[in-house]
Amino acid sequence: MNNPAIRTGLVILAAAAAIGLYASVFTVGQMQQALVLQLGRVRDVLNPVGQNKPGLYFKVPFTDSVVLFDKRVLDLDLPVQTLLTADRQNLEVDAFVRYRIIDPLKFYQAAGTIALANQRLASFTNSALRNVLARTSRDAIVRTERADLMNTIQEDVNKQAKSLGIEIVDLRMTRVDLPAKNSQAVYDRMTSERKKEATDIRANGDQAATLIRAKADRDVVVILAEANQKQEELRGEGDAERNRILAEAFSQDANFFAFYRSMQAYEQALKGQDTRLVVSPNSDFFRFFNDPQGRRPQGARNGAEPTTSGAGATTGNVR
Repeated sequence: MNNPAIRTGLVILAAAAAIGLYASVFTVGQMQQALVLQLGRVRDVLNPVGQNKPGLYFKVPFTDSVVLFDKRVLDLDLPVQTLLTADRQNLEVDAFVRYRIIDPLKFYQAAGTIALANQRLASFTNSALRNVLARTSRDAIVRTERADLMNTIQEDVNKQAKSLGIEIVDLRMTRVDLPAKNSQAVYDRMTSERKKEATDIRANGDQAATLIRAKADRDVVVILAEANQKQEELRGEGDAERNRILAEAFSQDANFFAFYRSMQAYEQALKGQDTRLVVSPNSDFFRFFNDPQGRRPQGARNGAEPTTSGAGATTGNVR
């Protein structure tokens, strides 16, 4: 009976030893840091940020406990909130925070859990957003100074987060916008301003076009007047030159000039295939027909012109 009792005792001792060994061993991962608590008092900090000592560790069974925290960057997305700017404009701001636990002991003492730390960090961030944006105009927040403002807010939050053993890695405002009703009002105002600007540009263009057309019309009148004046001057000079040449030619040979002018008169008067004239045969008009030298017959009238009626008139066809 002693042998079975001994075997049972050995089994119980082995089981107890296995349980004790299991209860006294724990592991800390590469991305973890740990606090070893002995009856609620912190006994050791394992693999904190800045150290790389993951692996297998031992603790006192039943008296020591282990609390694990993440070494990686954690994120906190803040809900959209409406903030008032320095120029009394409401803005809807959406932000996020990226942070890391750098002091697990202080984090455990100040917050204890990630959920509670997120609540306090959100409070710090909202307070910093309100304080910084309340001193800044809307245009600076939306356009000109947004990056500097985010850095300022991050510095303010980081100072408060150190009390939680947290370091702020990044803080950004993802969306900064006007409320819906204000956005519509701003859109309507911008539309009105653009229409007014377009109207002014169009009016200035019409004015410039009118001035250009008026100048062009004036230039046309001036150019045409100068051209007409030049034309008349040239025509007058041409006529004067023609008359001078004709006068010189007439003075050199009056008979030839009379013959030439008579030929021109015949050419103009006897056009066509059937020309009908009523004229005296002894008329001075036909003196070159009667005599190639142009001598006037006895009794002919000097300077007589063709007539359509009168005594001694002759009617005939000239072909």
